[in-house]
Amino acid sequence: MAWRIHDHVVRGEIDNRERGSVRGKIWLAGMAEPIALDLQGNACADLAGCLLTFENTKEPMAVPEEAAPALVQKGTIGDLTASRKVRVLEMPTAEAYLRLKKKLPVPEHMANCLYLEWFSEFNGRVVVESTDYKLTVSAPAWQLTSEEESRRATEAAQGFSGFMQKLSQALESKKHEVPEDKEWDEFDYEKFMRECDARTDKYAELLDKYMDHPDSDRIIAKEMGWTWLEEALDAQDAQTLEEKNSGSELTQNPEMSGDEKEDEADDDPFSCPDDAPEPTPDPETEGVDWIRDEHGHLTHPLCKRALEGSMALWHKCDDLKKSHDKDIAALVGAYQTTSAKLAGALDGLAYGRDLRDGAFVVAYLKRALSHLHGAQAALETVASKQLLPQDVITSIRVELFGIREEILRLMTEFRA
Repeated sequence: MAWRIHDHVVRGEIDNRERGSVRGKIWLAGMAEPIALDLQGNACADLAGCLLTFENTKEPMAVPEEAAPALVQKGTIGDLTASRKVRVLEMPTAEAYLRLKKKLPVPEHMANCLYLEWFSEFNGRVVVESTDYKLTVSAPAWQLTSEEESRRATEAAQGFSGFMQKLSQALESKKHEVPEDKEWDEFDYEKFMRECDARTDKYAELLDKYMDHPDSDRIIAKEMGWTWLEEALDAQDAQTLEEKNSGSELTQNPEMSGDEKEDEADDDPFSCPDDAPEPTPDPETEGVDWIRDEHGHLTHPLCKRALEGSMALWHKCDDLKKSHDKDIAALVGAYQTTSAKLAGALDGLAYGRDLRDGAFVVAYLKRALSHLHGAQAALETVASKQLLPQDVITSIRVELFGIREEILRLMTEFRA
């Protein structure tokens, strides 16, 4: 995965006034010395030939000691621009998520974003991406020619391709094939989930890079090896071209009947019927395998417990102005990830246990347990440094142990 450092940045300077070279320094919270950039390549047209200085207007998070980067970053530049267009939420992420769950609009606006990407010999792909920095850009000492811009784009693409090749190799090394006549056990599922992690890492990088590209679906499908999606896109493009040539596009044929419109929509390989019935939870397992949250959504009781506990902790740390402390962040992050893993393991049980293989549930619960142990270890670090009030630490400790006992109980139950 790319190493994203925008939350750790205090300030920085990037100098591309010498053609073909990008040098600079970036000061990160928690590190005594800045990291130095010694990169080959040029910035995009808006920053080429310029000296860029930037300062984080928000309080940065300290870099965890185990994740400290190399102090000298040698490699090549990817894309370096201060005019990338991004959507910015006008409310906290947690509140936006709740509004989305209620199918309410989320206020947002478009903004220019600083996007600095490079490919390091030591840390792989590194990205700084933020709309929260104060930027100062000097007058350009020189400007890109059309040939230089073409070469810059090609070199940036080559750098990303090399990075993706490493992710593809990691994916291949994680592939797990089970003989057709063998029944999967929890260990097979664990290996399969590690393969899924590698696949997700690759997809996430592609989505991050090409999300706003006009042909993003096709680029991502090709890189992921999804021939079925490429074929569907080809069929969709062919149908659109045929309709355009025949003048029979749906929007240009006001005399088309409602039934005909529905039939045409059914031909769309990406369409989903609006009137598809929602699955019904098993009424006999209510209160055991599922309950409804305050919004009426189905969830497992343990998932709800972990989610509410992690959110309460996050709000408490925010109220105490401690949410940016690296040890607090590690605790909250591990707690929230535990909640997410529990949801993946248990939320589907509402529709019947016969739809889930017990070995799969156990393998997923192991993942949740691993992150829970991470939360417990982080809590003891927080306690040793007295970063939270003692009553809060005691309450969290008791709750984490309670969730752990319930996970172990469920693992025993599903193994049987």
